Amino acid sequence: MSRRKPQPPSRLPIDPYILALIGTVVLAALLPAAGAAADVAGGACTGAVAFLFFLYGARLSTAEALDGVRHWRLHLTVLACTFVAFPLLGLASEGLVPYVLTPQLQSGFLFLCLVPSTIQSSIAFTSIARGNVPAAICAGSFSSIAGIFVTPLLAAALLGNSGGGFSADALLRIGVQLLLPFVAGQLLRRWIGGFIARHKKILGLVDRGSILLVVYTAFSEGMVAGIWRQVTPARLGALLGAEAVLLALMLTLSWYGAKRLGFGREDRIAIQFAGSKKSLASGLPMASVLFGAQAGLAVLPLMLFHQMQLMVCAVLAKRRARDLRETAADGAALPAAPVTVA
Repeated sequence: MSRRKPQPPSRLPIDPYILALIGTVVLAALLPAAGAAADVAGGACTGAVAFLFFLYGARLSTAEALDGVRHWRLHLTVLACTFVAFPLLGLASEGLVPYVLTPQLQSGFLFLCLVPSTIQSSIAFTSIARGNVPAAICAGSFSSIAGIFVTPLLAAALLGNSGGGFSADALLRIGVQLLLPFVAGQLLRRWIGGFIARHKKILGLVDRGSILLVVYTAFSEGMVAGIWRQVTPARLGALLGAEAVLLALMLTLSWYGAKRLGFGREDRIAIQFAGSKKSLASGLPMASVLFGAQAGLAVLPLMLFHQMQLMVCAVLAKRRARDLRETAADGAALPAAPVTVA
C-alpha cells in the first residue's frame, strides 16, 4: 500500500482586506484630507458609519438570536471573556507604560480590549474546527449587540480623558450614529431582509468600503495633527509583542476555562473562537466617534490585533480539526458535519 505524501503546510492567511486597510493608511499618509476636504470626508464618514450599523441591524435574524438563548451559559461565558477578562488584561497593560508602550498606544491597547467579538471569523473558524456553529453565530451576534451599549460605557469609565473627550455628548453621539441605525435596520428587516440576502456580496463590499472610509478619515486627522511622529518602529514591535501575549492568554483562558465550567468539546471551540476575538468592523466606527482626531493612533492596536488573531486562529482551527480526525481514526465517532454559513 502506497503511503500518501505529506502535504506541505498551508501559508498563513493574509486577508486581502487587511492589505486594503494598509493601502488606505498609506494613502492617508501621502494624501491626507485637510481643510474643506476633511469636512467632506468627515461628513461622508458619519453617513457611512450610520449605514454600516443599519446593515448590521437588517442582517441579524431575530429568530436566530432567540433560538440561541437556550445556550445562555455559553453566551454568558463569551460575554465574560469579551467584556470582563479582556478589559482586566487591558487595565493591566498600564504597567507597560512608559517602558514598553507610550500612553497613547496603551490607550489604544485598552480600547481594543473593550470592543465586541467578531461574527464572521468566529463562525468560520468554529466551522473549520467542527465546533458548535449555531452557538458561535448567536454568541457573536449577542456580543455585537451588547458592544453598542457596553463598549462606550466601558470606554468612558476606563479610558477617561485619554479617550479624547468621553462625555454625555459622546455617548449621545454613539446612540444617534450607531444605535438608532441598528434599531432601524431591525425594524425594517421584515421588508428589506430578502433584498439584503439576495445582494449580500454587493452590500458586503459597501460595508467594507465604509470601514475603509472610516480608516482614511481617522488616519488623515492623525496626520494633520502630527500624532504619527510619536510612533517609532521599536514601539510598534513592542506593541506587537504585547498583543501576542494578550491573544495567547485569551486563547488559553477561553479554552481551559470553558473546560473547567463543564462545556463539551464543540461548545469549547465556539467559546474559544468567539471569546478571544475583537471586531475591527465594530471598533473602527466607535473609535472615530469617541477619539476624534486621536482615532488614527487609537485604532492601530486594534488593526494589528485583528490580523494577528486571523492568522493564529486559522492555524489553531486546522489543528483542532486534525486532532478530531486523529481521534476518529482511533475509533471514536466524528460529530455531525458543521453547519455552513453563507
